[in-house]
Amino acid sequence: MKEYSYKINGQEYKVNVVSVEDSVASLEVNGVAYQVEMEKPVKAVPQAIVRPVVSVASKASNAVAGEIAEAIKSPLPGVILDIAVKVGDVVKAGQKVLLLEAMKMENVINADRDGKVLEIKVAKGDSVLEGVDLMVIG
Repeated sequence: MKEYSYKINGQEYKVNVVSVEDSVASLEVNGVAYQVEMEKPVKAVPQAIVRPVVSVASKASNAVAGEIAEAIKSPLPGVILDIAVKVGDVVKAGQKVLLLEAMKMENVINADRDGKVLEIKVAKGDSVLEGVDLMVIG
């Protein structure tokens, strides 16, 4: 819920946005509930980028030393600023693999384990949502 303070003609208003569905917003203004219909619907939230999925059998056959490949997932929504590795690189746990901008801050995404980069599922400049697979390490 977002909260705003407005001053109109010298009178203060505390506005809480409870929810927004299509072109109807549920608001509380100074504790009184209102349903507000907007002229245009609110802009849609960016959709996740869908990349081709590699089968589990393919991942397992490419894994290093018999380990099963697992994806590094985005910890929060943001934009990919840099990819520090390429497919085939061997990485160590804690090594920087991506740079993700989220909420105007740069977040370093590290490898969660030792392994080989089998697949990179994003590109520089892509917008991603929380939980989206970024790359596969096996």
